[in-house]
Amino acid sequence: MVRHFYDINSVNNPESLIKRALEIKQSQVRSNEGKNKTIALIFLNPSLRTRISTQEAAYRVGMQVICLNSTDAWAWELKEGAIMDGDKSEHIKDAVRVLSSYVDMIGIRCFATLKDFSEDKSDLFIKTFMKYATVPVINLESAVLHPLQSLADMVTLEEMHPGKKLNVTLTWAPHPKALPHAVANSFAQWALRAGHQLTITHPDGFELDDQFTHGATIEYNQKTALQNANIIYVKNWCSSSDYGQPAKGLHSWILDEGKIRLAPNASIMHCLPVRRNVVVTDGVLDGQQSVIYNEAHNRLFAAQAVIENLLNS
Repeated sequence: MVRHFYDINSVNNPESLIKRALEIKQSQVRSNEGKNKTIALIFLNPSLRTRISTQEAAYRVGMQVICLNSTDAWAWELKEGAIMDGDKSEHIKDAVRVLSSYVDMIGIRCFATLKDFSEDKSDLFIKTFMKYATVPVINLESAVLHPLQSLADMVTLEEMHPGKKLNVTLTWAPHPKALPHAVANSFAQWALRAGHQLTITHPDGFELDDQFTHGATIEYNQKTALQNANIIYVKNWCSSSDYGQPAKGLHSWILDEGKIRLAPNASIMHCLPVRRNVVVTDGVLDGQQSVIYNEAHNRLFAAQAVIENLLNS
């Protein structure tokens, strides 16, 4: 059976993967484990950190890299038994089987459509992709999850506070667009598995899926949730009940200098890109408590650890 990297449950020992990413960073590990092997990175949506960090990580283990954008491929049909007389030119089973015959590993980014919550929640695209792949597939962010980001987040926490269980607050923040749940879902999943005390704060109606947040404290008062936090992770996601629609009238949820005074020793994290002075103020992002650039840097070592892990499995 082909082993994929879809979420935290794809990893036998997440703690060892976090440790390995830190070893790679500290020793600037480069190897030839991937020599004479090729990874295809498929981006059906925009990417900066994920694309460059994963591509560079592959180079650092000796792999060749092929990048494919959404405009480079046919529109793929997902449904079994489909009569393909519409706008889909190729069935995903054909595309994936052919791709698998060319390369040794595939990474794919396929965002939520933000049109139908139940359909996005099924994560059908990437699960169908993995079903037909005969080589390992890395989730570069799907409709539901972003495990490479969350692994890098856990690497960042361990780097700052080795061996400690932390008070972590994931706070919702406003955004002019409706955004997926993937980053928040993954962060909750990984933080809870790592044993951190996770508090999630958001307006009423913005609850995340309990399968990812079970064990977390849900607090609807943002200021209460921020008090005594060691880590403040800020992110927007859209409402499940008003799915795909931008939130209105909630600008007071911005993370600003006044709010982080409630947790003066907390580190501030965000996955980037970030809408400055809408989601978080400049004063917070550029302040001494911000670790957003180190967090982004750790994307490289997280990706390298995952690629190594799949090469050795």
